[in-house]
Amino acid sequence: MPSRGRPRSFDRDAALRQAMLLFWERGYECTSMADLTATMRIGSPSLYAAFGSKEALFREAVALYAATAGSLTARVLTEEPTARAAIEAMLRGNAADYLRPGRPAGCMAVLAALNCSHPSVRAFMADRRRDGRELVRRRLCRGIEDCDLPADVDVDAMAGFYHATLMSLSLLARDGATAADLTAVADGAMAAWSSYLD
Repeated sequence: MPSRGRPRSFDRDAALRQAMLLFWERGYECTSMADLTATMRIGSPSLYAAFGSKEALFREAVALYAATAGSLTARVLTEEPTARAAIEAMLRGNAADYLRPGRPAGCMAVLAALNCSHPSVRAFMADRRRDGRELVRRRLCRGIEDCDLPADVDVDAMAGFYHATLMSLSLLARDGATAADLTAVADGAMAAWSSYLD
């Protein structure tokens, strides 16, 4: 039997996007329910009915980020023809993306729950960051399979370094670094590439 409840009077997708931007800018703990309802332009009952809880809303916002604004890393790691080109495109592309006007600086996955005391949210975001590192590691393994990296290269060390560099770009962007600052970090990281091949 169809539900007789009142239809939603708001655009759920648009409200979720507003929540994503707010969480991205302020982080999970510094975003209150009052902030969310004001930004999303819905009442608390509508928010709970549509999303379940603040944490559930946050998880959906993170998924939206990964599928939209945060999708560059996964895309270039898949599309670029060599491991080196993929890592370079990841660093340089995100360095530019992290400073894009009209949205918060840096990466939501890095910044939204770094100092969070909520155990399940903290663990959830740590898992997302580990997933990012694993994407880098798998792309380097593919480089070995494609013969553009030597078979004995330490992919774990390389993945750790380049993923840490990516996360540092996000922190620098949030701290007000310029495009030139971020480019210099990417330049230095790519200059280190050959040290892993010796």
